Amino acid sequence: MSERRDPYRSFRFVVEIGSAPAGGFSSVGGLERATTVDEYREGGVNDFVHKLAGVTKHPALVLKRGIADRVDLWDWHQEVIAGRIQRRGVAIVLRDESGRDVCRWVFDAAFPAKWNGSDLDAQANTVAVESIELVHHGMRRG
Repeated sequence: MSERRDPYRSFRFVVEIGSAPAGGFSSVGGLERATTVDEYREGGVNDFVHKLAGVTKHPALVLKRGIADRVDLWDWHQEVIAGRIQRRGVAIVLRDESGRDVCRWVFDAAFPAKWNGSDLDAQANTVAVESIELVHHGMRRG
């Protein structure tokens, strides 16, 4: 019999900005790509419509983590606001139970387009969270 292989757990991941780990993030969204489909009806052909591949789109990568003393994401977005856009490579690395890298998604030429902080509520008992949206030139497996 072959060895049983369970799916990898989604909470074992690391975010790298540039080539260094970028701190502990609680969630990552935007691991997605979608190719648009253009339909073309051919005259005299009534039993189907041709489906043609269009452009592939990549939504923004959304990183969330607790607000702490580190202001590196804030500063990076502040540079964009000032017109000094510094594009960086970003990687999301999925790890197995032993901590070994099993999958890497690489986002080329990323820069922050939006920073968002938590709503502050004196009645709540939650961690203040910051999120940053990174736009990029596409996603690939690395």
